[in-house]
Amino acid sequence: MRKQSFIQGAMILLAAGILNRLLGFVPRIALPRMIGAEGVGLIQLVYPFTIVVLTLIAGGVPLAVAKMVAEADTRGDQKAIRKILNIALTLSLGVSLAAGAVCLALAEWISSQIMTDARVHTAFLTMIPVLPLVAISSVWRGYFQGKQNMIPTAFSQTVETIVRILLTLMFAWMFLPFGLEAAAAGAVLGMVAGELAGLMVLWIQIKRDHIPANSKSADIAIEKTESRMERNYVRQLLGTAIPVTGSKMIGSLSYLLESILTARSLAIAGIGTAEATAQYGALQGMVIPLLLLPGALTYSLAVSLVPSLSEAASRGDWTTIHKRLHQSMRLAVITGAPFVVLMGLLAAPLCALLYGDDSMAGMLQWFAPIAIFLYMQAPLQAALQALNRPGTALFNTFAGAAVKIILIVQLATEPEFGILGAVIAIGVNIVLVTLLNWISVARLTGFRMHPLDFLKLSAATAIMSAAAMWVWNRHWLPLSVLNLGTACLSATIIYLLLLIWMNLIDRHDAARVPIIGRLFRVTGRT
Repeated sequence: MRKQSFIQGAMILLAAGILNRLLGFVPRIALPRMIGAEGVGLIQLVYPFTIVVLTLIAGGVPLAVAKMVAEADTRGDQKAIRKILNIALTLSLGVSLAAGAVCLALAEWISSQIMTDARVHTAFLTMIPVLPLVAISSVWRGYFQGKQNMIPTAFSQTVETIVRILLTLMFAWMFLPFGLEAAAAGAVLGMVAGELAGLMVLWIQIKRDHIPANSKSADIAIEKTESRMERNYVRQLLGTAIPVTGSKMIGSLSYLLESILTARSLAIAGIGTAEATAQYGALQGMVIPLLLLPGALTYSLAVSLVPSLSEAASRGDWTTIHKRLHQSMRLAVITGAPFVVLMGLLAAPLCALLYGDDSMAGMLQWFAPIAIFLYMQAPLQAALQALNRPGTALFNTFAGAAVKIILIVQLATEPEFGILGAVIAIGVNIVLVTLLNWISVARLTGFRMHPLDFLKLSAATAIMSAAAMWVWNRHWLPLSVLNLGTACLSATIIYLLLLIWMNLIDRHDAARVPIIGRLFRVTGRT
């Protein structure tokens, strides 16, 4: 199995992430047109509780497995890797089955009391089989990430996305005649089928890897030694997984509380249940996915950063740590900036094109300037976890979540704010957590970004903004979609040329990208 470098691994995951995010917009666009914002809202109400359960099952497992496998692989200890996998699978699968049993027993109460809309009951029941599937796939993905081979993870995610899209739309359409509740359950069933398809891809690759089986010995001394080693692996696994899971659990619980309190706050503000469900569906099902589109890069950087920083930290190589941090943060900011500009300036035509409705454009414009902090958040959090500071990430996440919940209650209950109060609260949460993570990483490593880079980036985005609006206001073409595409494309080209001119990206950056990087290496030698 071929190991990739940090940048290669990140770019492989980036390519898959961009493809998956773009494909993921197919149901995001089709479902609102098929089942409306209210139907999307029913699906979105299932997500927060599901994410809490999935976080409990697998929140910190991939990172813990990746970290331990990377360390064992550095020693060439393949039997240790097998033990780590077995222990992680046993723990994750056991927790998932227990959680599934609890969800099944309390499904009706959870649907009516926690999710605030009893119509999600069928969709919630349909979701339960995904729990053991995610438990297994999280361990296997952590294994491949620890081996610094991102191809199986990328391929499985792509297969999962394609199957999920096809079956989500098909099942939602098939069940729509039976009502919105049935259509929402059909969409969730498609997601479960997609997760199963991704798991099968990982299973095939695991079989191909031929990981050595654990040795069986009758020697009592050896058995006692191996037993102590297994207990040590359990402690290491839990020592990393629990704080990371705790950090993610705070985020997941705050997401769950956000969905509950937003619905109840909108009711206090005088908005009916159906309208509140539709508004929350527009926020979480339409606006947030647009903001998360550049998150394909930040996710890939975060996943690749953990084993890379873990190896460098074990060697005490602070030069490499600073280099990797600078690479990841620079790529996150440079890649996210054009999305911020285009979503902020062209929110109305973008929403009208994608969803056939621009009523949520105001929420997107509020979020757009804040999104740049969101794109920096994942690499910073991954750095804290890789450098054995998961407790710091946990505290930072908790502080941001507490502020968000308080602001939702204070703002969304006011009729003049309504759903915009939830938007402001989520935005404050994003900025606060990112700044706290940045301060923590800077204190831990002495890492600093170059101020000149930010000045150059600000100038490039300002010029890009002017170009986008100038082209859009000309209305040269007969169709709005063509004018929108021309404005976005021309502004992006100008932005890239400015980055090259200002030396924010160069031929050496492009040469690290798999496949197309060969062209730049050849060009550099001629």
